[in-house]
Amino acid sequence: MTAADFAEELKSLDATLRNVEAVLDLDRLRRDRADLEERAAEPHLWDDPAKAQQVTSRLSYVQGEITRLERLRSRLDDAGVLLELAQAEQDQSSLAEVGTELTALRGAIDELEVRTLLSGEYDAREALVTLRSGAGGVDAADFAEMLLRMYLRWAERHGYPTEVYDTSYAEEAGLKSATFAVKAPYAYGTLSVEAGTHRLVRISPYDNQGRRQTSFAAVEVVPVVEQSDDVEVPDGEIRVDVYHAGGPGGQGVNTTDSAVRITHLPTGIVVTCQNERSQLQNKATAMGVLKAKLLALRRAEEQAKMDAIRTDAAGSWGDQMRSYVLHPYQMVKDLRTEQETGNPTAVFDGDIDQFIEAGIRWRKQRELAAR
Repeated sequence: MTAADFAEELKSLDATLRNVEAVLDLDRLRRDRADLEERAAEPHLWDDPAKAQQVTSRLSYVQGEITRLERLRSRLDDAGVLLELAQAEQDQSSLAEVGTELTALRGAIDELEVRTLLSGEYDAREALVTLRSGAGGVDAADFAEMLLRMYLRWAERHGYPTEVYDTSYAEEAGLKSATFAVKAPYAYGTLSVEAGTHRLVRISPYDNQGRRQTSFAAVEVVPVVEQSDDVEVPDGEIRVDVYHAGGPGGQGVNTTDSAVRITHLPTGIVVTCQNERSQLQNKATAMGVLKAKLLALRRAEEQAKMDAIRTDAAGSWGDQMRSYVLHPYQMVKDLRTEQETGNPTAVFDGDIDQFIEAGIRWRKQRELAAR
């Protein structure tokens, strides 16, 4: 690329970043930071641990967003200065350095631009993710465990705190199901495009004849319930069972009736939690998960009514959404967006941003087309 091409790219990136700054409202974020810093400094903040956690979590997120925007703006300005110097001195090495930096900036700004597409009612919430093995026997259970690791590694890459609430282990290997939380703002809006059926094709390590096996796992993503949500669960509608926790864990976890299973009788929804030593803590966590699932169910019923009104009766975008092929070739492909890569190893290690971003853009286009 020539210096003129780099100048055009700089202009384009500047326009995109200005749009991102406007949509995310950088001035408002700075006001929010000042307000949250005052609240975080209050002497009695931790008298209410839940409120304190909410304030400090929000402050951390806002500080991160401001830092991210300011660093991108600074890097873009520096690239402009370096380009001017390279042009003035006819310095090809500096020009090449500008090109490298612009490529990196394009990726970072495009990633941030995706955030501006998250404008749904619950998109700003934290996320509860449930994985379930499907058809495919032990391979499906193993696949579910691979997906759990993939999402936890993705969250770790981004510095998002996670908490695994429940794991139900299969008899031979892998997981029957698992539920975990991603405790970061916009985790729900970001991960909601991962909901649906995932398919794995590979030579089964559990088949002594080395045959190819196709297995399936389901991913469910719901927003964390907040106090402002009107989700009432009368005591008469639930059954609470306690039992010994299973799987890996310390003595206190495995030898006391600390694990809790809550069944919502009208819907048949069952949630379990076994990650705490205290039965009361596990019950409170399980009730939070149940309310989140009931909120998602109510939202799905409302959406179904809206879909029935529309003449376009297209299927849910979450169904049969991604294939992971390890044999006879290596490829991961999203069946909705056509996004694909030939490096499934990196994907299973948490490198899924390209799929998430493509999914968010695809969903936004669908929403606009449906209006």
